Amino acid sequence: MNRNSKHIVVVGGGYVGLYTVLRLQRTLRRELREGSVRITVLTPESHMTYQPFLPEAAAGNLSPRHVVVPLRRVLSAATILNGKASKIDHAAKRVHFEPNVGTPYEIDYDVVVMAAGSVSRTLPIPGLADAAIGFKTVGEAIALRNRVLGLLDRAESNGDEALRRRALTFVVVGGGFAGIEALAELEDMALDAVRYYHNVRREDLRWVLVEATDRILPEVGPEMGMWTAEQLRERGIEVKMNTRLESCEGGLVKLSDGDEFESATIVWTAGVKPSPVVNAGDLPLDERGRIKTSTRLTVVGVQDAFAAGDVAGVPDVTNPGQYCAPNAQHAVRQAKVLADNITRHLRGQELVDYRHKYVGSVAGLGLHKGVANVYGVKLRGLPAWFMHRTYHLSRVPTLNRKVRVMADWTLALFFKRETVSLGEIEAPREEFRAAATT
Repeated sequence: MNRNSKHIVVVGGGYVGLYTVLRLQRTLRRELREGSVRITVLTPESHMTYQPFLPEAAAGNLSPRHVVVPLRRVLSAATILNGKASKIDHAAKRVHFEPNVGTPYEIDYDVVVMAAGSVSRTLPIPGLADAAIGFKTVGEAIALRNRVLGLLDRAESNGDEALRRRALTFVVVGGGFAGIEALAELEDMALDAVRYYHNVRREDLRWVLVEATDRILPEVGPEMGMWTAEQLRERGIEVKMNTRLESCEGGLVKLSDGDEFESATIVWTAGVKPSPVVNAGDLPLDERGRIKTSTRLTVVGVQDAFAAGDVAGVPDVTNPGQYCAPNAQHAVRQAKVLADNITRHLRGQELVDYRHKYVGSVAGLGLHKGVANVYGVKLRGLPAWFMHRTYHLSRVPTLNRKVRVMADWTLALFFKRETVSLGEIEAPREEFRAAATT
C-alpha cells in the first residue's frame, strides 16, 4: 500500500455509492492502478439493490438475485467493508466503523463521500414496529411475497371465518411509488394464485390503501394520480385518501375515518428519512436534517467532503429555492457529477454544478398495466407499462444484470409465474430444532 496515496472513503453502497465508484474506476483508472488513489466503500450489505424492481421481485416476475448488484464484482478496484459508519469525525478526517461482526475501529481518509441513503420514516403509531413491514430491501420484498402466498395457504386450510378474514386482508400505508407499485404487483400476483385454490376466491381478498394526503402518485401529476386511483378501485382495491393509520396493535387496524378491522399484513411505505449516520458527526445539516450540500455536491463549509442522494440537501439550480427530490433519478445523475467533481478536486481543477431537469415518472401497476408522465406526455395501461420496463432496464447497472432481467421477462412470456410460498427460508433451523428436541 502506498502510504502517500489519497484515500477516498464512500459511506454507502446504494445508488450513489455504486454509480460514483463505477465512474471513479474509469476517471481515476491510472491513479488506482498506480496506487496513488485508493477507494474504500463502507456498506452493511455486499450488494446494491435496484429498488424500482422490488415490486416485480415480490410479485415473482423477477428473480430476487437479479435485482441486486454484487459490489465486489463490479467495484473490483475498491475495497468493500461490510458494516456501518457510526460517526464521521471530519475534523480529524476519520470514520468510526462498526463491522457487522467484530470490534469497531477507525478508518482515516483524505476525501469522504456521504452516500448512505435513507431509511423508512416511521411515526409513533401504536403497534407499528411489531405488526408492520417496510418495503425498501430485497429481504422485505421477498418476505412480503412469502407472507401473502402463505396467508392464502392458511385461508385455504382453515374454516374459521375470523381467521380467514384476517389472513386475506392486506393493508398498504403510503400512496407514493413504493406503496402503489407494491400493492398493485402483489394484488396482481394474488389473483393469479387464487386460481389454484378451492376455498379462496378473488372476492375473499381485501386490499386497502391508506394515504394521509388527498392524492396518490404525486410524481405523475394530479390527472394521472386520479386515473390510477380509479383503476385501483375498479380492481376492487379500497383507496382511502385523507386517512391516517392511528393504530395497528396486534394486527387490529384502526384508521382515522373510523374503520376498524383485523389484518395479518400491514406494509409501511409512508416516506423515508436520511440515514441516522448524518446525525452522528460534525458535518453541517440543513433544516430538514440532511447534509448541507452545495450545487457542486460538496459539503458546505468544509473541505474534502462530498454528498449526494437521500442524505444530501442539494439545491435545484433549475428551480431556484427548491431542493432536488430524494429519488433514484436524481441519485444516479448526481453520482456522475459527484465522481467527476472528485476527480477534478484531486487534480486541482474547477468543479461543476449538478444540473438536471426532472423528465417525469413512470410506475408499474401490475402485469401489462402502468402509468407515466414523461416530458408532459401522459401514458396509461400497456404503453406506460412497456415504458416503465424499458426505462428501468436501461438504468439497472451492468450488462450482466440487464441480460438476466431480460431472460426472466422472456421466460414469463411462455411460462406462468411461480406462486409458491417459501416462508420457511426465514426460519431455516426450525424443523431441525424440532427434530433435535424430540
